[in-house]
Amino acid sequence: MPLPTIEWEGDINGRIRLIDQTLLPTELKFVYCEDIKSIWHAIKTLMVRGAPAIGIAGAMGVVLGVKDIQAKDTDAFLKELKQVTTYLGASRPTAVNLFWGLDRMERIARENKDTSVPEIKEALLQEALRIQNEDKIICRQIGENGAGLIKDGSGVLTHCNAGGLATADYGTALAVLFKAKEQGKHIKVYADETRPLLQGARLTAWELVHAGIDITLICDNMAGHVMKLGRVQCVVVGADRIAANGDTANKIGTYSVSILAKEHKIPFYVAAPVSTFDLSITSGNEIPIEERSPEEITNGFGKRTAPEGVKVFNPAFDVTPASHIAAIITEKGVIHSPSRENIQRLLGTSMR
Repeated sequence: MPLPTIEWEGDINGRIRLIDQTLLPTELKFVYCEDIKSIWHAIKTLMVRGAPAIGIAGAMGVVLGVKDIQAKDTDAFLKELKQVTTYLGASRPTAVNLFWGLDRMERIARENKDTSVPEIKEALLQEALRIQNEDKIICRQIGENGAGLIKDGSGVLTHCNAGGLATADYGTALAVLFKAKEQGKHIKVYADETRPLLQGARLTAWELVHAGIDITLICDNMAGHVMKLGRVQCVVVGADRIAANGDTANKIGTYSVSILAKEHKIPFYVAAPVSTFDLSITSGNEIPIEERSPEEITNGFGKRTAPEGVKVFNPAFDVTPASHIAAIITEKGVIHSPSRENIQRLLGTSMR
């Protein structure tokens, strides 16, 4: 059973407990967020990361943010709530699950507008817990739907971390692998280290070792060579935002992996909940790409590895075109050959 990445402790006046993922794999430490600034900082600095987990953190962050709102009437409360969600939304711009979670919280508040302010606060807490519990179910279903794509004896390449640490429970991309193992399939996973913050090395490798799955860690620039050697039969990655046409934003380096997979005729799969789809965006060209601190590259993990004054470009994500993706695995089913029509056929037109 995976460790709980993020949990709410107590009642409406409670706090968030989460694993500080910046310390893994050498130290397993829980940190506690008791106000909105601390959860904003946790999201921004990647103490909590992964699109579904960020959505949960954002929802719980709303509860922290409204604890001290003293508004007497609901109209005034809703105005202050909007300030809370706007503030939290500024923590990370690419992962659409964050905004999906914040939108859900705003909607619940509006639906309870005719009640008292304390009742709205309680409704918000219950909605945040509901989002967390739903994600646990969703992750298991993604694993169930995707495991059929993994053949016994396969070598699987993954990039970044889309396991239990990125969700409420079981992961997205790694859920597919966990379920395949439960079905008795023998798989060998190759995990890209995932520069510059090494989520593959620090997090994915840590999860898979503890799950008893055969895992080999490789540098990002080894992926093509491993494919050429015939050791990889498919690629499975997560996603942070998926456009209406199937273009997918994921951790930087994913696009390069998709090109390598296409060249070697290896199926490239994306595993993500339907909340990761943003149908208001027609293509990946419209997905905002977060740029992070130059120090993540020049001073990785506290040691300078580049000369002072060098210019740095540090996008956190890139976009893989739908034409490179064999299928998108969701809790509602598998979307083969992703396109606007195939996505809408499975999801309908009611998605955000």
